[in-house]
Amino acid sequence: MNFSSKLLENAVNEFSALPGIGQKTALRLVLHLLNRPNAEVEKFSNALTVLKRDIRFCELCYNISDHPICQICSSVKRDKSLVCVVEDTRDVMAIENTGTFQGVYHVLGGLISPMDGVGPSDLTIDGLVERVNLGGIKEVILAISATMEGDTTIFYLYKKLKESGIQISTIARGIAFGGELEYVDEITLGRSIATRIPYENSLA
Repeated sequence: MNFSSKLLENAVNEFSALPGIGQKTALRLVLHLLNRPNAEVEKFSNALTVLKRDIRFCELCYNISDHPICQICSSVKRDKSLVCVVEDTRDVMAIENTGTFQGVYHVLGGLISPMDGVGPSDLTIDGLVERVNLGGIKEVILAISATMEGDTTIFYLYKKLKESGIQISTIARGIAFGGELEYVDEITLGRSIATRIPYENSLA
């Protein structure tokens, strides 16, 4: 792609580095911003700067939060004995949109993937084990996408938690293998959590 301006090219290159954004889409976004008032562009830029500077992770569940403890973990209406383990914040949002889950979460920050150099120590698994060992948790739901990496992560978590004596469940597989939770419709996702099964049953 030929650019009439190096500044334009640099901006397009930055946008196209984002996942799912090709150069044509990046160019369209950059040109759109160029045509907006300066105050609007500065507001857009400032929102990203403040996000990166001030965002934090909940000290309990590792979800993205504005405060040391996120709104979900601090809510008196949530069942703290029921913990739903997910890959990342997008999965928390997807499950929350179903309106069916009233427990709390634990965000792993990824999945075990040796091919990508991601091991258990790169995730928040130790934090989950610590939460369970502190007591008060009765059930852990492993709401993780049905992929090779997801199944590897689920099995590892099961081995780490099974001696604790808590119930370990996995969401019902109404979700196709290889499916990402964030793309599953709300009804199917809500039903898969409601009809969860003990993980041991899936090993039979």
